[in-house]
Amino acid sequence: MPTICMFFGIIIRMYTGTAEHAPPHIHAYYQEHEATFAIRDIALVDGSLPPRARRLVEAWMEIHREELLADWTLAQSGEQPFKIQPLE
Repeated sequence: MPTICMFFGIIIRMYTGTAEHAPPHIHAYYQEHEATFAIRDIALVDGSLPPRARRLVEAWMEIHREELLADWTLAQSGEQPFKIQPLE
């Protein structure tokens, strides 16, 4: 599962090559926490993050939603997704 971004101790990853692995989503990791977020509506699907980390991930996703959807298309066809700029 490639890492597409890292910021403030948060790691964002996306599975590749599994077309049935839908709807479009990312996996966010922070310390011992893990959460899955739907890309289209930026909704928490599974898991949990501390409140600050969750807000940071949601803000980052809002800024980069189109890039995330483009990466999802690449990943589902088995290609390596592009890295996306972190929050600064």
